[in-house]
Amino acid sequence: MLPKVQISLDLTNLEEALATAQEAMAAGVDWLEAGTPLILAEGLRAIRGLRERFPGVPIVADLKTMDGGYLEAQMMAQAGATHVVVMARAHEETIKCVAKAGKDYGIGVMGDNLGCESMVDGAKRLEDLGCDYVIHHIGYDERRGIAASGRRAPNPMDQLQEVVRAVSVPVQAVGGLTLEQAISTPKFGAPLVVIGAPLVIDSDRFSTASNDPMGVLRKICQEVHGFGDVPVRRERT
Repeated sequence: MLPKVQISLDLTNLEEALATAQEAMAAGVDWLEAGTPLILAEGLRAIRGLRERFPGVPIVADLKTMDGGYLEAQMMAQAGATHVVVMARAHEETIKCVAKAGKDYGIGVMGDNLGCESMVDGAKRLEDLGCDYVIHHIGYDERRGIAASGRRAPNPMDQLQEVVRAVSVPVQAVGGLTLEQAISTPKFGAPLVVIGAPLVIDSDRFSTASNDPMGVLRKICQEVHGFGDVPVRRERT
């Protein structure tokens, strides 16, 4: 699979999200993510707005679905999303419902292992229940809370290779990565590179960062795209 760069639009204003996405696409980004804060703030309007502005571009709706799986995935697909996110900690019937909606509506299902006691087992569960991708994810609150206590916060790189070896679908590593780590994930078999806070999005204010993020993002896209093919045992078609 050729590596992809996905920008996480963890903003709370659609107009700002659209402007950020426009710059990101010009910088070479492949996928747009309607982050959870954006969906909470703007609802389906966020997905429709991104789809209208960027026809043909993959749009990930980061719903973090825990229940009502079929309906949530259906609504996002009908609004223009090409991918939806379901949590590994959801009941298996919910994950199956999202997977069925994915097939019915022709969208990709991304399973997120955030909060699993075993991140590797969570990833395998997601694939077994029909997810097309695995998001190996250390959560925002988890990282900040542990760091505030003086302990080392977990990092997706800690178990990334184990997760990649455990599943046959494409893997994405998210949460607390440095830029260097994010860019390096294709080396470890994870071809879907997510860029968001703190490079492009200010993680404390959930607004666009004030430095020159797009110049940096352009360089990131060039480097990630330069990896060439990343072997994946079961690539979604």
